[in-house]
Amino acid sequence: MALFWLCVVAWFLHDRQGNIYWLLLGDTDDNMRLMQVRAWLAGQGWYDLRQYRLDPALGGFDIHWSRLVDLPIAGLILAFKPFVGTATAEKWACGLAPLLPLALAMAGLSLAVRRLVAPWAWPVALIVLMGCASTMSMFAPMRIDHHGWQLAFLAMTVAGLADPRLARGGAVVGLSSAASLTIGLEMLPYCAMAGAIIALRWIWDRDDVRRMQVYGLTLGGGSALGFALFASNANQAMRCDALTPVWLTVMVAAGALLFALSLRNPADRRVRLALAALAGAAIVAGFALLFPQCLGRPEQVSDELANTWLNNVREARPIYKHAFKTAFPMAVLPVIGTLGALFATWRARRGEALVGWAAVALFTAFASAMLLWQVRAAPAAQLLAVPGSVALLVVAIPWFLGIRAPFARWIGEGPARLLGILVRVLGTVFAFLLLSGLWAGLVVPFFSAGNDAKPGKPAPPDKVAAANAACARMSNLRVLDDVPAGIVFTHVDLGPRLITVTHHSGIAGPYHRNGRAILDVHHAFTWTTPNFRPIAAAHKAQYLLICPNLSETTLYRSRGPNGFYAQLAKGEVPNWLEPVPLREVQPGKPLPFKLWRIRYDLPEIPAEPARR
Repeated sequence: MALFWLCVVAWFLHDRQGNIYWLLLGDTDDNMRLMQVRAWLAGQGWYDLRQYRLDPALGGFDIHWSRLVDLPIAGLILAFKPFVGTATAEKWACGLAPLLPLALAMAGLSLAVRRLVAPWAWPVALIVLMGCASTMSMFAPMRIDHHGWQLAFLAMTVAGLADPRLARGGAVVGLSSAASLTIGLEMLPYCAMAGAIIALRWIWDRDDVRRMQVYGLTLGGGSALGFALFASNANQAMRCDALTPVWLTVMVAAGALLFALSLRNPADRRVRLALAALAGAAIVAGFALLFPQCLGRPEQVSDELANTWLNNVREARPIYKHAFKTAFPMAVLPVIGTLGALFATWRARRGEALVGWAAVALFTAFASAMLLWQVRAAPAAQLLAVPGSVALLVVAIPWFLGIRAPFARWIGEGPARLLGILVRVLGTVFAFLLLSGLWAGLVVPFFSAGNDAKPGKPAPPDKVAAANAACARMSNLRVLDDVPAGIVFTHVDLGPRLITVTHHSGIAGPYHRNGRAILDVHHAFTWTTPNFRPIAAAHKAQYLLICPNLSETTLYRSRGPNGFYAQLAKGEVPNWLEPVPLREVQPGKPLPFKLWRIRYDLPEIPAEPARR
């Protein structure tokens, strides 16, 4: 498995060497993660996770993350820095850090498949994992956000559920859940489902009590340790969006109740079911009574912020609200994995693997159903589909290829077994490559045909994609360093990238705890022109930076057709915006954005319509 992982690492580093060289952190969270690490290495407190270069006039931005994911990135930077310097060390740290949780994810899936399918089946699991596009994208170089580590702990959770050793399995699930919750609450539904599966196993078989007992201790103890070591100053408050005292109380209480039930361990299955239901009801009732503020959205944002920004995040929409060409690749493997896990459960109905497969089938079906809530569940759903998919493959491929016992008579039992393994592995590789080639060469182009932009849309999809890439490019943004450092009023999604690449500070970033700054940016661009300067002055902004056709700007145009940004897009620039000349990166090729200095000392004069 380690050799397989090293091969994947080598391929990833070769394929993404350009991204590493240009520090291409494609996601806003990746940029913010690097800024958090930089701040910590520069002396910012361990428990102080405020980002002081976003909205500095109002004291900075509160980021609800923890330092746990910062540790490997910082360690790699410190290891490389003496040899290559800080800038290059950051690039290689960002390239290598996401590949560390990939090793853990591969280990978890390999263990699960060895225990549930066959000792030789783990290479098949790794090959199937390579076909999980949504999952693998979270482990790609420069993807330094926390999702890769949470997926790795989810894979270890599956391995723990499939572990025949009760205490070890319970400890792995409990510690994996605690570590995932310490990082963030994105995997809270999966952690809750894992705990429910362990309780159901105990209800079904009282001899499984040791697994539940150790799980309860490690869940409560691991969550408490994670809170003590990694909870930021801001997360000491009774918030609902991180491992705060709210969720710490829930985890400790749940672990304590499960441990108490394990000590009682009644012989009657109906009594065990009643006690487990009573414990669950106590947790729910206690949560509702003690933390009523958390019964709604965990982000606790205003209705205006939800409608203006949060509800428009594409990954937060259910899968049925996406186009077929987008939704089908996300859903096909989870569906296959769920069917495979159910099939394997049926095949094991009289064997020792029945309970393990039932747990994995339930977990996989739950993850697939999560796609009906939000498509951001796709990476987890695809990862959890691997064991069920392998179970189908190891049955279907030998049957399809006609592997039969007569080989043993011709070449002997040992060589025949090796031949069967080789044919199975090679057959799986062939099937994977064939299906991938058909999908990439036939299906995607077919469903992409005729998807051109319709009249009336603010910008065609190709222009939006080009603007998103060009305005985030390091070589373009570095030109802004020619201008004295200041506070730049720009788009929400551009804020984290701006502060990562340049010496300027920004106003907002896509982080829900800072709703006022996000709304101020949207109001400034969608309301009429006279409203802009008072909003910018409240944040002490000195410059205005826009990126025409950036994804976010399409919202400005649709919501404020007569607003400030729409006026700028037409070329109607107010008199109090002073253009800032910028050098071209390539002669004859203008920069993708526009920069102005905001003049607060000039009276408002209506802009004249731009001449055609």
